[in-house]
Amino acid sequence: MNETPKEYIQRITGYVSGKQPLQIQGATAKRLERLIKGVSTAKLRQRPAPGKWSVNEILAHLAESEIVGGFRMRMILGTPGTPIAAFDQDAWVVSGHYQSRDPRKSLEQFRVSREANLALLKSLTPDQWKHHGVHSERGRETIEHTVAMFAGHDLNHLGQIEQILGKM
Repeated sequence: MNETPKEYIQRITGYVSGKQPLQIQGATAKRLERLIKGVSTAKLRQRPAPGKWSVNEILAHLAESEIVGGFRMRMILGTPGTPIAAFDQDAWVVSGHYQSRDPRKSLEQFRVSREANLALLKSLTPDQWKHHGVHSERGRETIEHTVAMFAGHDLNHLGQIEQILGKM
């Protein structure tokens, strides 16, 4: 999908409009676990179409994105106004060998990282939610905005997994 940074932000934050981002984030790991329960690793590694990620690749992407998000938030909190580097997610899928990873280990990595990030977020003062960094592609992003983006990111990929596995 080729979209501008503004279009991406609108699409991703649109998923969480009128919803509670922290509740979404808190429920994602269990939703993922339910979705892949009983599904063979072979099926999780099947790509739905050429050039589209498999469920396995999505799980690895979510795990690594959670690490990136946690790092970004900690950088913002420690140094408000800090630059935030973008990354090429498709390049990471290849260079990180996502397709050969164990999908259940990726889910566990995601779960543990998410729990740590949620614990951090629950400890923040109201002022800290307004701290921001400057994303290299999307511009100024507060912790509050980052949390909404990650919740929308969760819903986006949950929908993809549901569609791939035919569990809609």
